[in-house]
Amino acid sequence: MPIEDEPIRIEDRPTLAAWLAEYASIENDYIAALQAEGIVFEDRDEHADATAQVVCRLHEKGAHFRSGTASVYVNWVSSACEACAGCDGSMTFFLSLRCNKNCYFCFNPNQQDYNLHVKTPDEWKAEFDEFARTSSGVTHVGLTGGEPLLHPREALDFLAYVRERCPQAHTRLYTAGDLLDDDLLRRLADAGLAEIRFSIKLDDGQEAVRGTLAKIARAKEFIADVMVEMPVIPGTEDVMREVLASLDRIGIAGINLLEFCFPLNRWDEFERRGFKVKNPPFNVLYDYGYAGGLPVAQSELGCLELMEYALDAGLGLGVHYCSLDNKNRDQIYQQNTAVQLDPDIYELLPNEYFYHTAKVFDQDVAVAKRVLESNGLSASCLEEGGACLAFHPRHAHLLFSSPVKVALSYNVVESGAEGPCVRELGLYPVDFEGVDACMTDSEKWQIKATAWEFLALSLRYP
Repeated sequence: MPIEDEPIRIEDRPTLAAWLAEYASIENDYIAALQAEGIVFEDRDEHADATAQVVCRLHEKGAHFRSGTASVYVNWVSSACEACAGCDGSMTFFLSLRCNKNCYFCFNPNQQDYNLHVKTPDEWKAEFDEFARTSSGVTHVGLTGGEPLLHPREALDFLAYVRERCPQAHTRLYTAGDLLDDDLLRRLADAGLAEIRFSIKLDDGQEAVRGTLAKIARAKEFIADVMVEMPVIPGTEDVMREVLASLDRIGIAGINLLEFCFPLNRWDEFERRGFKVKNPPFNVLYDYGYAGGLPVAQSELGCLELMEYALDAGLGLGVHYCSLDNKNRDQIYQQNTAVQLDPDIYELLPNEYFYHTAKVFDQDVAVAKRVLESNGLSASCLEEGGACLAFHPRHAHLLFSSPVKVALSYNVVESGAEGPCVRELGLYPVDFEGVDACMTDSEKWQIKATAWEFLALSLRYP
């Protein structure tokens, strides 16, 4: 913490205060526009404290964290999940968006040309060939839907085609399991399927759930990695604990707990169940292309509490929490890795993929510049007519004991009329004590050794 007796006040830094007010206004306008459509949001940060407490306990109990709390797992996580963003050799395809279910939370209707893809099988061969041609090496290939097993012959042809051209690729298939029998499982295995992911539909009732669990148990006899992937719907946590215990007894590899989302349609179904949207909906507000929509309040908390249950109960299966923010990572990866920004000023944070830079404003500019230069560092950028200094976040630790307010800047690269341009999405003033309550002394030192990671983590544990 700064050694000065006087508090470091944002209001004493008018340029920083103005930018923070601008970003707050953008977020408020975004939420107000959705509220005008009838969508209900929870109170701001209503469950933030409870979520942070679970995060702290999971840290202490040995859970693995990727990108703050965007992706958390215990015991095991599929290599396909690790490659989901940040790997140009991973891609998921679909045969069609046709499905035998009618889940009120399905986001497929948001997909481009949905009505066409429900009726017409996708031209997956040409798409896969283009992917294989442009990738640096095909590592993971998924097949989803709709329900891909409504097209069993095409599904088998797809897997065989991938195995023939990329025999090293890890293949996976998503299914509700209704159409599976031993013969089809055997043929899927023979076609090279490495991983199968079931969805369990709790709304279908206990008998249907028991039937899906039986299909999951049978799949273990044929497919190497059997998983479940499903959203955690607020109010179902007790049932989900029973599901986790049942899956552990079956002995599957793991489960992906997804953050439950409102897909920007059929709000009446969400409203009558008493759901609200998380507020704020995103750690970093942006026009994300993923069709999942908006995160539902308390789903993240439920996912993390289920992970803690798995640890406390000594379950052996892998449990992975995948947030909506985690799913949006691939878009940011694609945009930001396409252009190399000045590495002396910007840091592309691994697994998060936003371009970060550290900034100080107003009277702090002269102080920070003096400290950086006294340490032999000249790489910085003056902005706002000299009222802002941007520098690499790795050097922020040099200012720990100076009377300055450091803010972490999140940026994306967008295509403009004159070529790529950098767009700042937000500024986050950093409290250097922000993560202390959640970390051991050794972890604090490790984080402070890499200041950019320390700054980013401090946003997750305010």
